[in-house]
Amino acid sequence: MDKVFSNKYLLLIGLCLSCLGCSKGVEHEDLQIFVEEAKSQPEGEIDPLPTFHPYETFKYSVVSHRSPFEVPLTITAEGTVGRKSTVKPDGNRKKEYLESFNFSSFQLVGSIKKDGTLWSLINDGDGGVHRVTLGHYIGKNHGKIVGISDSKVDVIEIVPDGKSGWVERPRALALKENG
Repeated sequence: MDKVFSNKYLLLIGLCLSCLGCSKGVEHEDLQIFVEEAKSQPEGEIDPLPTFHPYETFKYSVVSHRSPFEVPLTITAEGTVGRKSTVKPDGNRKKEYLESFNFSSFQLVGSIKKDGTLWSLINDGDGGVHRVTLGHYIGKNHGKIVGISDSKVDVIEIVPDGKSGWVERPRALALKENG
């Protein structure tokens, strides 16, 4: 019986202490003043949500045209006899690795000379650097390297002329100096 009595007694003491802890005291006076001031201020209005217009899709339909960010190129009609062009790409030639990249993605990053042959180092724009020399092909337009110097690579591409024929177009990669 003493054990039951002591448990009830401890429970009663704990309840009294918790009531004293929640009673109004001086240490919480600043909090109550803040709450009263906040309640006394006029209620504000929440602005309505802005109206969102649905996104209108745009289809870029001039993919086959020259990029507006590239310098215009001059196309020469070399190799034409009358109205028929003698220039055409070699369909039997095995494609080289760099012919799977766009010419605009290439960047000349340097050159080396090995065994008397000057090689140019070309970054493919995809993280790889490749060694090329005269006669190699680069770019998707049958571009053949026709000239190499320490700071420049000259390429002749074979592109459609728009009249069921082909024309040669000169391109160049120049070494960009930092600074």
